[in-house]
Amino acid sequence: MENGWIEPKATALLVLADGTVLEGIGLGAVTKAAGELCFNTAMTGYEEILTDPSYAGQIITFTFPHIGNVGVNDEDIETVNMAASSGVRGIVLHAPITEPANYRASRHLDAWLKARNIAGIAGIDTRALTARIREGGMPNAVLAFDPDGDFDVEALKREAAGLPAMDGLDLVPPVTTAQRFDWDQTVWEWATGYGRLAEPKFRVVAIDYGVKRNILRLLASAGCAVTVVPATTTAEDILALKPDGVFLSNGPGDPAATGVYAVPVIRTLLERDVPIFGICLGHQMLGLAVGARTVKMKQGHHGANHPVKDFTTGKVEIVSMNHGFAIDRDSLPEGVVETHASLFDGSNCGLALVGKRVFSVQHHPEASPGPQDSHYLFKRFVEMMEGSQAVAA
Repeated sequence: MENGWIEPKATALLVLADGTVLEGIGLGAVTKAAGELCFNTAMTGYEEILTDPSYAGQIITFTFPHIGNVGVNDEDIETVNMAASSGVRGIVLHAPITEPANYRASRHLDAWLKARNIAGIAGIDTRALTARIREGGMPNAVLAFDPDGDFDVEALKREAAGLPAMDGLDLVPPVTTAQRFDWDQTVWEWATGYGRLAEPKFRVVAIDYGVKRNILRLLASAGCAVTVVPATTTAEDILALKPDGVFLSNGPGDPAATGVYAVPVIRTLLERDVPIFGICLGHQMLGLAVGARTVKMKQGHHGANHPVKDFTTGKVEIVSMNHGFAIDRDSLPEGVVETHASLFDGSNCGLALVGKRVFSVQHHPEASPGPQDSHYLFKRFVEMMEGSQAVAA
C-alpha cells in the first residue's frame, strides 16, 4: 500500500501459447480451462453465444465491454439439451459483470457460469487482445481462476504451449445428440413465448453436428416436422425415415476430421437426389462431399455484424457468423456454384449444386443472436421440397 492505494491481486490468468501472461479478476467457475482463443464482436446475445455448440473447444473474448448486464434466463439457451455443456471453455471480458437490469433476467451471469462450470477473467484490455488475434491468428491459451491468486505460471505456460492445434480435431462427438428425437417447437413471439407446430407439411431429418435450438425452431415454423439424428447416423437409417429433405447442422472443430464419417453419408444422400440444406459446419461438410477443400482461417468469423452478399438475389445481408474454417472457393468443382461471399474478406459463404435441390451457407441465418436478414433461406429450403426447382440452374 502506497499513498492509500491498494493494488488488487490477480485472481485469474490468461496464458497464451507463446508464453504471454495476462492478469485479471476471476469470475464464473473456480477452475482451469484450455482451448483456442477467439474473439466475438456481437454486442448482444452472450448467453446464446456461450451455449452455441459451435464454440466447443474455444475460449471467447468479447469485444463489447459490458457483458452480463441483462443477466440470463432459461429461454435463450441454444443447446438442445438444457443441462448439457455447449463445449465453451472460457470467457474473457473487459469489465466485471454487473447486476442484471432486465425484466427477463432470472439469474446473474456469474452464477450461471459457475453452474455451467465455465471459468472467466475480467479486467483484460480486450481491444488489444482482439488486435493481437486479428494480426497473429487464434492462439491456444489456458485460463486459470484461483480466488487466492496462487498460480504455477511456468506450468501454465508449458500447458498452453503443448495444447493441440484445432486442425485435425473432431469436436462433434461431445456435442451431438446421443439418440434420435423429434422437434416441433416454433419461434418465440412477444407475450406468448414459444409455440408448437400444429400441421406439418414436410418431414425433415436434421443431422446434428452441434445444432442450435433456433435453427430447429425456424424449420418448425416453416412447416417442417423435424427428426434430429446423431452425427454418425447412416444414410440408410436417414432414408428409412422417408424425409422430404435433410438438414446439415452447424458444429465445432475441423470439418475434414468430422468429414471422415459425415461425407460418405452426404454423398449417398446426394446420389438419392434428396433436397439438402446446410449451415456452418454442415455447409463445409457439403463442400467436402462434392469435392471441395476446407482451410483454417487466420482469425475466423465470430460476430453478429458481418456483411455477406447473396449472388442469387444481388442483395447484401448483415449476418451472424461463427466459424474458424472455410471452404476454399478455388477448389469448388464443376457443377458447384458460389452463392454467397463475405464482404469483409471475400471468403466463401454459400454454395449450390447446379440442377440439384441442394444448397448451404457458411453464416447462421437463424441468428440468435444477430440480425434476421437471412431468415428467407428457410423458406427457400421449403420451396425446394415443394417442387423440383433448384437454387442454381
